[in-house]
Amino acid sequence: MTHTINANTSDTGTTLSVEVPTADAMRALGIRIGSMLQGGDVLLLSGPLGAGKTTLAQGIGAGLHADEPVVSPTFTIARELHGRFADGTPATLIHVDAYRLGGNAYAPGQDSVDRLLDELESIGLDEELDNPSDNTVILMEWGEQMAAALADERLDIHIGRPLPAAPHTDRGAESATPELTSDGIRTVELIPVGKPWQRRIDAIADLR
Repeated sequence: MTHTINANTSDTGTTLSVEVPTADAMRALGIRIGSMLQGGDVLLLSGPLGAGKTTLAQGIGAGLHADEPVVSPTFTIARELHGRFADGTPATLIHVDAYRLGGNAYAPGQDSVDRLLDELESIGLDEELDNPSDNTVILMEWGEQMAAALADERLDIHIGRPLPAAPHTDRGAESATPELTSDGIRTVELIPVGKPWQRRIDAIADLR
């Protein structure tokens, strides 16, 4: 499966931007990422509705040889699947939906990060996210709101969804409110945070 890949290097390391033309290509990218995961990894997956987050997550699960298909976690905050890493050792994938975490009912003086940590603790995920065990991988959708509350070593994945051309009015002028479309190339940004992911990002860049 062919992808168009651009790599940008800055003081914070290398960021990959991958153009993904089809759902099959999105799944293939997920498989590549999943096949190089290690125990303790945290992945934060973000993007608008319909961008392809679940398709990418399905590929990641396939790359980890998960025993069940990854499904959208809309109705379950966290779901646990079992598979194996590339070296054959057992792997546990915890697939988390953070969309409904961190509501507006803050206690006096409580900030959003504290609220999120409290909610994670209430469902038993706070310690797992802060210090994943040797055979556990955390994959969190809508995870950008959690970045400040997590460990400082992770892979941030953002999927951009294309905007269509703005519709024209009767006078020929373009409307200022185009809507997202389910068609078109997705742009997946892979942002490694911490040295472990910096070392692995080149292997992802080598996909063709």
